[in-house]
Amino acid sequence: MTPPLKNVWLIDDDKIFQFTATMILESTGLTKTVHTFLNGKEAMNFLTDSKTNQNTQLPDIIFLDINMPVMNGWEFLEEFQQFSGTLSHPIKIYLVSSSVDESDIIESKKYPSITDYVIKPLNRNKCCQLLSGQDK
Repeated sequence: MTPPLKNVWLIDDDKIFQFTATMILESTGLTKTVHTFLNGKEAMNFLTDSKTNQNTQLPDIIFLDINMPVMNGWEFLEEFQQFSGTLSHPIKIYLVSSSVDESDIIESKKYPSITDYVIKPLNRNKCCQLLSGQDK
């Protein structure tokens, strides 16, 4: 049985990563939509608006970068935790970073909303795994 198609958000300030990740995600055949945001603030504003606008699709999965201008990944997670329990469905968040710094990995474990820490670059096989729920 094929898993349901996912609404995916990419929150990353690197436009090249956004482009290639979008192409990879779409090539899996497991995404319904892929929305991109250049920083956490853009995504948080859209997420807040989505809560009140019933016509907007909330994401099923968020791929979140750590280091971004305006609002970084950690700041996004702090705000997200404050209202995630009021959302219509749970959202899986994958922290996606080029950082292999052990302190970032340890810090990510402090957030119950993070499903996993994924080291860039993303590839098609890894995306298929994550989108189909075979991440653990």
